[in-house]
Amino acid sequence: MDKKIKIDVRSEIGELEAVIIHTPGPEVENMTPGNAERALYSDILNLTVAQKEYSRLEEILGRFTKVFRVKDLLVETLNNSRVKETLVERICSNDDIGDIKEYLLEQSREELAGLLIEGVVMQKNTLTRFLSRERYALPPLHNFFFTRDAAIPMLDYVLISRMANKVRERESIILETIFDFSGFFNTKTHSTFTANPLATIEGGDVLVAREDILIIGNGSRTSVQGIDLILEILKARKKNKIHIIVQELPAGPESFIHLDMIFTLLDKDFCMVYEPVIYRTSKYQTVHITIDNGKVSSIREEKNIPETLSKLGMDIKPVFCGGESDIWTQEREQWHSGANFFALAPGKVIGYARNSHTLDQMSKNGFEIINDQDIISGRVDPNQHKKMMITLDGSELPRGGGGARCMTMPLKRKAVNW
Repeated sequence: MDKKIKIDVRSEIGELEAVIIHTPGPEVENMTPGNAERALYSDILNLTVAQKEYSRLEEILGRFTKVFRVKDLLVETLNNSRVKETLVERICSNDDIGDIKEYLLEQSREELAGLLIEGVVMQKNTLTRFLSRERYALPPLHNFFFTRDAAIPMLDYVLISRMANKVRERESIILETIFDFSGFFNTKTHSTFTANPLATIEGGDVLVAREDILIIGNGSRTSVQGIDLILEILKARKKNKIHIIVQELPAGPESFIHLDMIFTLLDKDFCMVYEPVIYRTSKYQTVHITIDNGKVSSIREEKNIPETLSKLGMDIKPVFCGGESDIWTQEREQWHSGANFFALAPGKVIGYARNSHTLDQMSKNGFEIINDQDIISGRVDPNQHKKMMITLDGSELPRGGGGARCMTMPLKRKAVNW
């Protein structure tokens, strides 16, 4: 095995050195229109098409960085029999499925990894189970290919998320076990499972703008209590001054579930914003919290995220999701993750091709628009472009409710020369 990867994420844009992804599998199709909403989907996906679209993201990432896959990591982690038993016990307790514990433990590590992600079909061998409308004793993890949410690598440690919906809790349990016991990573994990049950935190709401600046969304998935928990973790470190910018998010529609659906960073001096929420309204507060020497030294309301960043020495120019003027277009493209970008390096980002008005805005701000196939085939050398947007073709993945940032978990980035 290669040398362990030291977790080191001190920006959203530093050159990517390692990332975790999860290729959508049978768990994506293990749902029906009747249970899609409970699975946190507004529609059901076609797995064959989704996998074909996702493979392009995998290939692009592989050309830029070292790629780890959740299932492969889980298989390696389960090689330790004690870890395997502890993980199964924890999952059975969390999902209240103690009756299938022995069945799970009997499986090979490859089979068990599949079951823990794809679900275990309920055996209809009692009247209660026969009459049950549930298909699965252990439900599938339909959302796991949105790897961003369940754990948050930040600075030199990993915060294990307490997810807002129980249907996703197992994702966090699996990732915590991987980070602690796979042997691939050098890091410390901070679990939030023993904290206040109201303290929910998801990775789509946490942006590491700079080593001393976090931007955190407060909405349906990350609560104020969850943000307070992050404050306590940061206070305990008692290192340099830390700034936390908190952005209140609309309760609906569902496309606003995370901060990275309305705000992401593209370069040292560019950000992507959904203007109607970031700039046009005073209904949703922006709060600036400063931690100094282990204490909250100030907390105050600010006008918006970009102006707050400017005060902290990050002069950021906004690029507008869906264009600058037509609210209908802005709403449509935001719905399909038009603001959800993932940086491979400063000024080199990935986003969906379907959001044409957003692409126009990127082009006007100096970003070369490059098709994913041109990168995959080698026709275009990314090193020849200072600023570029790689467009992911696809229609199925966007219907899942997340973009390139949602589907990636950076583990290590190079330092940015600010």
